Amino acid sequence: MPGATAPRSPAARATATHPATLLLRELIDVTDDFERALGDELTVNLTDLTAMQHVISAGALSPTALADRLRLSSAAVTTVIDRLENVGHVSRTPNPDDRRSTLVVAAPDSVRRALGRILPMVADVDDAIRAFDEHEQQVITLYLSRVVEAYRTHAGESDQPRAWNRPDTSDSALPSAPPGASPGTPPGGLADLLPGTAPNPTA
Repeated sequence: MPGATAPRSPAARATATHPATLLLRELIDVTDDFERALGDELTVNLTDLTAMQHVISAGALSPTALADRLRLSSAAVTTVIDRLENVGHVSRTPNPDDRRSTLVVAAPDSVRRALGRILPMVADVDDAIRAFDEHEQQVITLYLSRVVEAYRTHAGESDQPRAWNRPDTSDSALPSAPPGASPGTPPGGLADLLPGTAPNPTA
């Protein structure tokens, strides 16, 4: 077809990486750095931090449900819960729906400490995109949605529950700030990233 661009060879694609793609790699690295810093502040390792994120976002979970989310054995998740309980981040409470089991509940103070670090970071990231006009925001969101799909193509689909809300990033559902919305506040509020979290990190 006249004017069509021929597909680049794998070698050409590897040697002509776009700066935005390199920044995505840096974003992954700095996300890891942030999680390590948060884990250090809460004195937990990354596995225990991920467990905390699930308990904070989903609310009280049974050990079995938490094990499924973490893809750990029952024995391994028991060790995780024990460690978190020993440092005061979670507690075990009776399950009102099953007397034979317990629920793992996040400690309110630990939720406030975690969200006190997470929400300001999310707000700063949200401010970054809201500094662009609505059309530019749509283009950026479309680009990021295609990046996610590219990753998913190579990683494969997963039905694992996430410790955050996964937004609808289809082309027909690109978000725009509602009229009168304050800069840095997503349409549903930052708490949408962590459903089930009622505590105010500044309370």
